[in-house]
Amino acid sequence: MSYYLNSENHLDPGPIYVRENGQLHMVNLALDGVRSSLQKPRPFRLFPKGFSVELCMNREDDTAQKEKTDHFIFTYTREGNLRYSAKSLFSLVLGFISDNVDHIDSLIGFPEQIAEKLFSAAEARQKFTEPGAGLRALQKFTEAYGSLVLCSLCLRNRYLVISEKLEEIKSFRELTCLDLSCCKLGDEHELLEHLTNEALSSVTQLHLKDNCLSDAGVRKMTAPVRVMKRGLENLTLLDLSCNPEITDAGIGYLFSFRKLNCLDISGTGLKDIKAVKHKLQTHIGLVHSKVPLKEFDHSNCKTEGWADQIVLQWERVTSEAVKPRDALEPRKAAQHFYGKRAQTETPGKCPLADTHMNSSEKLQFYREKAPDCHGTLLKLEAVSSQESKKSKKRGFEEPEKEQSNSSQSSKQKYVCLAVEDWDLLNSY
Repeated sequence: MSYYLNSENHLDPGPIYVRENGQLHMVNLALDGVRSSLQKPRPFRLFPKGFSVELCMNREDDTAQKEKTDHFIFTYTREGNLRYSAKSLFSLVLGFISDNVDHIDSLIGFPEQIAEKLFSAAEARQKFTEPGAGLRALQKFTEAYGSLVLCSLCLRNRYLVISEKLEEIKSFRELTCLDLSCCKLGDEHELLEHLTNEALSSVTQLHLKDNCLSDAGVRKMTAPVRVMKRGLENLTLLDLSCNPEITDAGIGYLFSFRKLNCLDISGTGLKDIKAVKHKLQTHIGLVHSKVPLKEFDHSNCKTEGWADQIVLQWERVTSEAVKPRDALEPRKAAQHFYGKRAQTETPGKCPLADTHMNSSEKLQFYREKAPDCHGTLLKLEAVSSQESKKSKKRGFEEPEKEQSNSSQSSKQKYVCLAVEDWDLLNSY
């Protein structure tokens, strides 16, 4: 028989059980009055039964708990034991600032090495995808670092990203290459007007293929250069192909781009192609290419800079927001029931860009490199002197052939450029 006794201070010991004939029975000490000094009294209980102690530190919400665990780095030893070490103060401060990056006043004068790490930390937390706060944070970086944030931007066939993140795209500065092919912008789009801004005067390569442009859009795009000598004055490559509304009059506005080296106007609405070729060669020195130029294969323009992954995040967020999968499931089930194939979209292709076009039909122009007459004269003189030395060593063999070759080389010396070519060069 086993039982508990009350302590000296009359604490409630709880129920007492007695085993009798193989069964347990609960008894009351007040009725029995049995006390035993053989068993020690139960120790004093400080807290009531069921009480548990839990270490509470910043347990206001889940984010606070996450911030607390972010201060440590957890690793495993060879034996399989969990080991943790505290993060450095620099990483802790960097994480805190990246969480509140939209509250930064300015980054001008801040070291570039630290700013790149801060940008990467904010990008990992997807701070630039947040509406409002992401734009403010991105503007702080572009104002301070310009081309380091993004020097080349490719938005080919990403019209959803342009429509959803237009203000963010306009915040980029000092771009050198911009690809807006197959975006269906039109003449009145806000981004086309932004191209004439002083912030994009550094653009040297501009791709506007298949954007529903007309002569009015070309006139608007070239107006600052023609009137105020500002805007896209440093443009060296321009792609206006697959814009059927651009006519011969619209090509005349391109003569203001004096630094233009490559031009593609294939698939436009030109009527007198021969006259356009002559005007381009006369005004800005561009010659029609008989073979396709590699500058227009869209492989050179890529998104490069600190924000190259941000564009991919924008594309993923916009695609998920526009095409909810749950809404498409009934449609797919119905198509499967009626034996129809679901239409799959191919965002990487342009409708007019995939049309087969012969090299003779392409209207791609390039600037010929003017040969250096003085350099060619020196080279020809050196070659002639070497040939004369070789002829002396060989015993002056075939003197007549050498004289004919020297006479031909002398003729080539002075037939570098025609008079019309010199007049064209002097006009620059």
